Amino acid sequence: MVYTAAHEKQKYLPPSVSGNLQCMAAVGIFAFGFPAAEQLLETWGIISLITIRNGLALALLIGLLARAQGLNTLRHLPWVQGFWVGAIGFGIGSLLLLVTQYLTNAVTAALAAATMPIFAVVLEVILDKRQLTKRFLVAVALVLCGGFVATNAELGDLRFGWGLLVGLLATSFFAWGSRATVKHFPDLTPLARTTVTTGGMFGFCAVVFGAALAFNMPATHVPAPVAFEIILLLIYAWGALAISQLLWIKGVGQIGIAVASFHLNATPFYVMLILLMFGQDWNWVQAVGACILALGVIIAQSKQAAESSMN
Repeated sequence: MVYTAAHEKQKYLPPSVSGNLQCMAAVGIFAFGFPAAEQLLETWGIISLITIRNGLALALLIGLLARAQGLNTLRHLPWVQGFWVGAIGFGIGSLLLLVTQYLTNAVTAALAAATMPIFAVVLEVILDKRQLTKRFLVAVALVLCGGFVATNAELGDLRFGWGLLVGLLATSFFAWGSRATVKHFPDLTPLARTTVTTGGMFGFCAVVFGAALAFNMPATHVPAPVAFEIILLLIYAWGALAISQLLWIKGVGQIGIAVASFHLNATPFYVMLILLMFGQDWNWVQAVGACILALGVIIAQSKQAAESSMN
């Protein structure tokens, strides 16, 4: 019998608080992936990197799920349905986002990701019949503004063109996948949801990798193992994907994809904090952007905006 979400009830914090904290933690850990990918892409092929990353993440999640809920759970999970949700939402989305970073830079990729609230709100309006209030729209505007300020990007840093368009497409797929994971698997625990959709993400990229190998594409290059790169790969796979995705799915299940997506706009601020540990200076512009974003998150979940939420 599959261990369901009904077994996991919040005992200490209300869902709104717990959901926001989990999304904050998810985005903070996810941010480690940008500098890690920047380093790895210097020697790795883009398709081989994303495929191996997804495979390592899936292996960790399966191990965690087997330990937490037993091996019998693995046999009863909806792997086929999870494959399609994971392949379309996260497989295509993650591959396109990495393509964006490859074609442009980390700043442009982060900016593309910062537009996710737009796609998330559109999905809730169309699919969940969310009724938008003026207060909620103000919150969305603040979140977008805060996200763009947090990138602290000068015009010279941004690369407009096909790369950015690919990034926007990637973000729309990721928004759909996040919502679909929660809506299609309401009876599964967050860990089980994350595992089956990560299986789809890995399966999609494995197919792409196999096709690329058949055509001898340079994007399949795998460099000789180096200790430093192995550490970066584990950070990129286990931290910025597996653990981050698990926390993200838990957060989305509690506060919805629209509000959860607001937190993603803080990614550039978290990247700045990470680089701060390696000697980069504190950036007040990004800090101000994060504060504007936080204000938008608070307003979106205030009692006055509650009537716009979907239930």
